[in-house]
Amino acid sequence: MKTPLEAPPEQIKAETGAQSEKSGASVIDTSKMSAGKAAALELAESSRDPLDERGSFASNLFIGKFAFERIFPWPEQSAEDRAAGESFLEQLREYLHANVDADEIDRTGEIPQKNIDELFAMGAFAIKVPKQYGGLGLSQVNYGRAAMLFGSWDANLTALVSAHQSIGVPQPLLLFGTDEQKDKYLPRVARKEISAFALTEMNAGSDPANMSLRADLSEDGSAWILNGEKLWCTNLIKAGVLVVMAKTPPKMVNGKERKQISAFIVDVDYPGVEITYRCHFMGLRALYNGIVKFTNVRVPRENMIAKEGQGLKVALTTLNTGRLTIPAACVGLSKRLVEICRKWAKERIQWGAPIGQHSAIAGKVAEMAGNTFAMEAITFLTSALVDRKAGDLRIETAMCKMWCTEMTWKIADDAMQVRGGRGYETAQSLAGRGEEPIAVERFLRDCRINTIFEGSSEIMRLFIAREALDPHLKVGGAIFNTQLPMRTRMKSMFSSGSFYSRWYPRQYTKANAGDLSKLHEELRPHIQYGAATSKKLARGLFHSMMRFGPKLDREQLLLSRFVGVATELFAISATCSYAQHLINNGKPAGEILSLANYFCASAKSRIDHHLAGTGKNADQRGYALTQELLGGKHDLLRTGIV
Repeated sequence: MKTPLEAPPEQIKAETGAQSEKSGASVIDTSKMSAGKAAALELAESSRDPLDERGSFASNLFIGKFAFERIFPWPEQSAEDRAAGESFLEQLREYLHANVDADEIDRTGEIPQKNIDELFAMGAFAIKVPKQYGGLGLSQVNYGRAAMLFGSWDANLTALVSAHQSIGVPQPLLLFGTDEQKDKYLPRVARKEISAFALTEMNAGSDPANMSLRADLSEDGSAWILNGEKLWCTNLIKAGVLVVMAKTPPKMVNGKERKQISAFIVDVDYPGVEITYRCHFMGLRALYNGIVKFTNVRVPRENMIAKEGQGLKVALTTLNTGRLTIPAACVGLSKRLVEICRKWAKERIQWGAPIGQHSAIAGKVAEMAGNTFAMEAITFLTSALVDRKAGDLRIETAMCKMWCTEMTWKIADDAMQVRGGRGYETAQSLAGRGEEPIAVERFLRDCRINTIFEGSSEIMRLFIAREALDPHLKVGGAIFNTQLPMRTRMKSMFSSGSFYSRWYPRQYTKANAGDLSKLHEELRPHIQYGAATSKKLARGLFHSMMRFGPKLDREQLLLSRFVGVATELFAISATCSYAQHLINNGKPAGEILSLANYFCASAKSRIDHHLAGTGKNADQRGYALTQELLGGKHDLLRTGIV
């Protein structure tokens, strides 16, 4: 018999009395929320697809199911696919090294047009675009390998190339575009025109319900008329074509008005499109980011991507895969920083020994190395699964984006500490006094944005938590939804009780990690730990649901700890699978096991910290303190400053 949270969707719907998707009712109760929060939640819920009922490795962790067989053996890149990308990747590696002066780009704030033109000619702006449209037609894994090269050399070029094809015009059209749209626009963005993605506004970032840019159908119905403004549109200054998210007229759902967001392809040279400002930032000095204003911009009706009201779905689906580019670039940067610190820790003598022999420095270098190894494992595991179309991977991609960007920031910070004053000094200054121009301070400045780009770490945690709660909401969410009839809620209470009476006791039984006979004996304990801890995670999440009920969504710090546990478990599991793959392919077993064992041990320590925080923390006191500060109290903290 299937356990409750493995039951097919038809059974769950029938037994819980949940409203059908056609009714549009949410399993989340919005009746006690403010109008603004309810509207934002309803818009987001209407735009998300239910998590694939088959689940994925990471999504199953939250329900105590450790499906290691989904990621082991490692999904190896085929020889044909690797060969397909090898020539381009070697050409790209040589080109970057010989022709791109990253320090000069940082100093001037401009990427030479010559570099852009030559990268277009090489196909670097159309890596995944099919050959029929002028692209290279390469896989997600090969795209990730290219992003790793870019990330190891220059973050400005990385952002330009990534924003163009990961969230700009190519990816949305490949996923949702009509044949006519693909024929018209993909050849343009493959070989000559940069594209950009316009979503954020002054009052609408992670909360698209506040979007004000409006699209109204023309009187003759042949076009949409856009009016409004977009902020922080990456690539805007160089772009020829944009993907623009705009508010379209609301529709009625069950007698209630629901906001709609739609996606449009907009040529920059359309009358009424005006670039009003170029933004400048702490890092990424050559980021072509700015503000674009739309005044009665007439966009042909056929330029809508997907259907009316599906713009947010287009954005979310695009990001599900697009988010993998930043982690791949982070792997490249982190490898570069590990190599810088490896050499310095060996060469720099202090107190009679290389600084790498002092445990304070050795500890930092070890952590950098272990985390970089794990970052490569989760990023390229997920990329390989994307290529194989192995189910719904939105949780995995979000975990990759969140975890890799945070780890890279820590690696860059530690690299500066290892390099000391030379880390803080600019490459230009180092060269001016005769030392090797190693730009650690540039790497640090440039990588900080990654925890904010394409969904901040905080939003990623909330996104993952929402998806993690999905199976529980399907089974028992109707109990807490006061907008549903009492009969439906009572029926859900009895049926979900039946479910949980079978599911919950199983979270205390001995965990089964599956057949590990093909896994190295040193790696098996890590996987067995993962299986057992997944059940602990599922119990903790269930206990929190019982404790907080429908208010659990407000416990964001608590939910983030559960997300932290699951992400570390994913990293441990991917690392072990990757390590075995490398050993099987002739890599030195001792070296690989050293990296994997160190990482898994350090990840377990972080998991212990997360789990301890779910039971004992200062969250409520911290929240109360912040509200006091917002209310004008604690004047002491505002005195004695300029």
